[in-house]
Amino acid sequence: MPKITINGTPLEVSEDTTILEAIRSLDIEVPALCYHPALSPAGACKLCVVEVIMPEKKPRLMSSCILKPKEGMDVQTETERVQKSRTRAFRKLARYAPESKKIHQLAEKFNVDLGEVPDDCIRCHLCIRACNEIVGVGALTMDELDDVVPVPGDHCIGCGTCVNLCPTGAIRMEDKDDQRTIYIRDTVIGRSSLVKCEACGRMFATQKFLSRVEERTEDHPHVKEPHQYCPTCAKLLSDRIKSSRKIKRL
Repeated sequence: MPKITINGTPLEVSEDTTILEAIRSLDIEVPALCYHPALSPAGACKLCVVEVIMPEKKPRLMSSCILKPKEGMDVQTETERVQKSRTRAFRKLARYAPESKKIHQLAEKFNVDLGEVPDDCIRCHLCIRACNEIVGVGALTMDELDDVVPVPGDHCIGCGTCVNLCPTGAIRMEDKDDQRTIYIRDTVIGRSSLVKCEACGRMFATQKFLSRVEERTEDHPHVKEPHQYCPTCAKLLSDRIKSSRKIKRL
């Protein structure tokens, strides 16, 4: 029978025994919702994850309910990587069944913070891709728990592209006084000062966004005196200029 170690305790177990069964034989508690001893294991809930170290191999995270023992295997149930993976699995299950008392009770038992549940974010990555590929500032990323979070530092330019593209409304924008704030749930992505339209006086864009536009178009020649007009006034004034030109031609 293979000789293994679980949390520093040596153990000799049958090859037909799962690592989850071996762990529980030592009265070590590991969460599991999809496991039942009368059924074949599936590894669906991902809660029973453990960190496995084999001689001369890198440590791996594996579901203990489907894992069979191998000679020299070192199993750890409470490492930092295990905790992060377990939290990620709990949060995913809580999104599927936000009202489940069983999930909430089990998460509390294992000191897992479920975060804000339910969560409107569907992890489509649209906001991250838009910020990287269209805006080009990279203000958003995914953390180790699969949550969209702001990149550390003052990267957001307050353009609102992520807000417009978010399919579920998880990202929102608030303009108050002379400041624009963009949120993902209740987490602030960025705060930026707003600029007033020279024509109508309405706050319409952030200075960071206008500076970004200027930076991206610096290779284009300026044939007109630059003004800070909101889109409505810019179109209105442009239409007036076109009309005046037509009249002169007549």
